[in-house]
Amino acid sequence: MRISVLQGDITRRRVDVVVNAANSSLLGGGGVDGALHRAAGPELLAACRELRATGLPHGLQTGAAVATPAFGLPARWVIHTVGPNRHAGQTNRALLVSCFSESLRLADTLDAGALAFPAVGAGAYGWGAAAVAQAALDAVEGFRASHPASGLELVEFVLHTAEVEAVFKDVLGPLR
Repeated sequence: MRISVLQGDITRRRVDVVVNAANSSLLGGGGVDGALHRAAGPELLAACRELRATGLPHGLQTGAAVATPAFGLPARWVIHTVGPNRHAGQTNRALLVSCFSESLRLADTLDAGALAFPAVGAGAYGWGAAAVAQAALDAVEGFRASHPASGLELVEFVLHTAEVEAVFKDVLGPLR
């Protein structure tokens, strides 16, 4: 599995899966969540409403992941995951790692060859870039060890700013 770290717009990545740093409602929001919903079109919101109506009436739990089609995005799937909100007192690092681990696991079940992650938990949810990058590193290393036959060939970390990109490159350097 190759690891790539780059600054860019995750809504434009031509991969099998893009990961959405969603909120628990799955009904859109700001940041990456809002950008993905806008780029995917209204069908993404409709698919998320269907998830809420059928299997997730209380929303998606922190650290969990669920997939929908990608609709207007150049990807095939969107995996939605909810990071812990440090500002709301959610400081359990294991939940942050779980966002990445569960997304990787779900992407593998979708036979994805390439996946793009944002900095889940950074920004509005208050986790520093280094903590997020370290959680991602732990998840990728754990996934590699437990899924040696995975078809997942490329994991990209698509970061919004050069500063966050630099932090991720520093932390994930040994994997690349």
